[in-house]
Amino acid sequence: MSSLIKISDKVISENSAVFVVAEISANHNGNFDNAVKLIKEAAKAGVDAVKLQTYTADTITIDCNNEYFQIKQGTLWDGRNLYNLYKEAYTPWEWQPKLKEIAEEEGLICFSSPFDKTAVDFLEDMNVPVYKVASFEITDIPLIEYMASKGKPMILATGIATLSEIQEAIDACKRVGNYQIAILKCTSAYPAPLEDMNLKTIPNLAETFNVVSGLSDHTIGISVPIAAVALGAKIIEKHFTLCRADGGPDAAFSLEPDELKAMVISIREIEKALGTVTYDLTDKMKNSRAFSRSLFAVENIKKGEVLTENNVKSIRPGYGMHTRYYNEIIGKIAKTDINKGMPMEWNLIDN
Repeated sequence: MSSLIKISDKVISENSAVFVVAEISANHNGNFDNAVKLIKEAAKAGVDAVKLQTYTADTITIDCNNEYFQIKQGTLWDGRNLYNLYKEAYTPWEWQPKLKEIAEEEGLICFSSPFDKTAVDFLEDMNVPVYKVASFEITDIPLIEYMASKGKPMILATGIATLSEIQEAIDACKRVGNYQIAILKCTSAYPAPLEDMNLKTIPNLAETFNVVSGLSDHTIGISVPIAAVALGAKIIEKHFTLCRADGGPDAAFSLEPDELKAMVISIREIEKALGTVTYDLTDKMKNSRAFSRSLFAVENIKKGEVLTENNVKSIRPGYGMHTRYYNEIIGKIAKTDINKGMPMEWNLIDN
């Protein structure tokens, strides 16, 4: 992965820290104070950013009750009407500048997924530093072009896109001169089954499209995003709620504050552990070589006595001759008296 993107003062690249995003989505349950609490709890958990969604029921669909607008795809929301779901789930636009201000006071980056051109214009007025293309919008090429034309970094969730559609979305960004692109592996199932995650796609996205790659995750728990980081994900986005028991459209696959904090801690630990490709020994590893095996006299050996498998052995610690010389010295004669527990050295052996 040779590409990078810069969001505010954070550079995201192959060698950077993972950019962790808490997705607030509908988990405020229509309450502004809850939205503020979510931002403050996300900051305590140690994330880098919070993400909103900028739409209304009327900008994302139409108020229609025919069969095309009924949800019946095996999701949490089956049996509901699209318009009514989005009317319940949206984040009021008048909140969003205030929430961005609060997030920045907490040291967080705040951005959003716009779902139509009016939302892009609104977010431009808010001066968001990056745009996220939601899973189901990755096939809306005119919207992607319009977003990308603003010159902000673009984060695209693969979601329901085929390989050629991912390329088409990337091409749409580049057509308007925007090359700051990140792609998030996303499984558009809510919650997403583990067997459908195919996390090995994450490094392949980076390699195939020469972009920053990451994960937009809808599984339950934190094991999947942690595994994604181990595979090279540089952006992790996870839905976040104050309490799953509070309910709401996204609650079932959202993390609570203590879980979000545990995820961030684990990600930072994995980052340290990944390190670089190296076979060099650290100082601690070199010190530990004292506990490796080497050749020692395990019985008192008199001068002129033959070294045998009984009186010389490969044992811990590592202060004697290297074990590679074992077969070479067996059968040789002791040049001097050698006490039990003495490390074997060449000067003790008559060649």
